[in-house]
Order: sequence, then C-alpha cells, then structure tokens
Amino acid sequence: MSTNIYVGNIPFSATEDQIHELFSAYGTVQRVSLITDRDTGQLRGFGFVEMSSGGDEAIAGLDQHDLGGRTLRVNESHPREERPSRPRRW
Repeated sequence: MSTNIYVGNIPFSATEDQIHELFSAYGTVQRVSLITDRDTGQLRGFGFVEMSSGGDEAIAGLDQHDLGGRTLRVNESHPREERPSRPRRW
C-alpha cells in the first residue's frame, strides 16, 4: 500500500528531483508533485510525495528537516475537504 505524503514549506528554488532524492533515502518514491501557481508557474511552497515503501519512516525523519534554509513540514496527506460553493463576484 502506498503512502501519500504532504510536504510543506518547500523552498521556492527546490526541484522535483531534489525532493525525490531526499525521500528516496527512506524508501521507494513512486511520484513527486510540486504545486505551482497557475499564472506565474512559480512553486507555491508545498507538494506531495507518493511512496510505496518507507512512508512512515520518511515522515518521521524529514518533518522539521532543514532544506535550503526552510524547515519542512512533512505529514500524511488527507483528502481535500469540499468547500461550499460561493456565488461569483461578477
């Protein structure tokens, strides 16, 4: 069973390859997805890592880890909650 992991406070200069390498030390990484701003393309500072093995170890080992001068927040990802719909402003 794979573990989906939320990674927050990622430096804006980080790449998917860097995150993949960081998490690979704990197990098998299936996928890395860093979230970018749709208008500017700049990294938004968070992303998700899917691991087929070593997920719990990665969470324990990398939470509060310093990467590029920023302290990572690493925990198990939870499904996104539905937000109530809002009327359009225009």
